[in-house]
Amino acid sequence: MTTPAPQVWPTLRAVDALALIRFLVDAFGFREVAVFTDGDVVLHAQLAGPTGGGVMLGSARPSDGDRWPLRPGTFGAYVVCDDPDALWARALAAGATGLDEPAESGHGRECRFQDPEGNHWSFGTYRGEPVPTD
Repeated sequence: MTTPAPQVWPTLRAVDALALIRFLVDAFGFREVAVFTDGDVVLHAQLAGPTGGGVMLGSARPSDGDRWPLRPGTFGAYVVCDDPDALWARALAAGATGLDEPAESGHGRECRFQDPEGNHWSFGTYRGEPVPTD
């Protein structure tokens, strides 16, 4: 095992973080890396993305004691995937709400979903523009 290089970690909160973790694994192919709980409360979870990167999440807690008071259902992300059509079928079967079926866009093939918490997820083949080297 190696520690990943520094990178951006999108984070989100959930009303039912344990259920959201299970959903993200089943619907979108994320992998559980670490899940720290106190009973049903997820203090911190790290999920690896299917083609790299990942997200961190935890249970929403009362704002008076939460150092990261994000509202559940307000997250949005674009995730690179190799086969949006296969992901579309998998995600719908796992309970995702389909927003945009797989289609060609100006940047490859993509599709969009909403998870049970209300977060928006876009998946597509666009891997970004090349980064210039200095």
